[in-house]
Amino acid sequence: MRRSAASALSLLAAAALTACTSTQDVLEPSAIAQQQQQTTAATAGQPAQTGTTTPQPSSPTAPSPAPSGTTAAITTNARIQIAPIVGASVEAATPLTERLASRARQRGIRLAGGTDGSATHILKGYFSALTEGKETTVVYVWDVYDPAGTRLHRINGQQKVQVTGGDGWSSVPATAMQAIADTTVDQLATWLAGSAG
Repeated sequence: MRRSAASALSLLAAAALTACTSTQDVLEPSAIAQQQQQTTAATAGQPAQTGTTTPQPSSPTAPSPAPSGTTAAITTNARIQIAPIVGASVEAATPLTERLASRARQRGIRLAGGTDGSATHILKGYFSALTEGKETTVVYVWDVYDPAGTRLHRINGQQKVQVTGGDGWSSVPATAMQAIADTTVDQLATWLAGSAG
């Protein structure tokens, strides 16, 4: 009975996320990426570039690399703009967006900044963290749109973590959000490689 209640709760959360239009608790990924890029360029003595986002993860302990065979770069003309992330706290979304940019670069996916008009696709993410007992489930939905706003593809899933303190977003470690980023970029790369993107 408890398992079916948890499944029903997860399905309800996923349904709510697909209809989400709220801009509360959003994080603008391109703002982080541009700020990090300017900092990196300034420390290297080079002028900052705009329009591309290639930040490195800032966590002191880098997550383990993805399994071999899943990191091959793809060849695509697509330029992905990552829209503000809806539903996740800033603390949870920061490692996610940093890892998205890093992983996209590994996979050969070019990113466009928030004000860059060259984006061929827009990636919008909707997140929810549901704590039940000693486990928090992060439910996520990513929609890929063309610049005209037509949805072209959807990526969704769940990431479960053991609660070690707090609940909701406070119980979700950076490594869980980085794992979501890895899965998301790998699925996006697979879709882009199979499409005309």
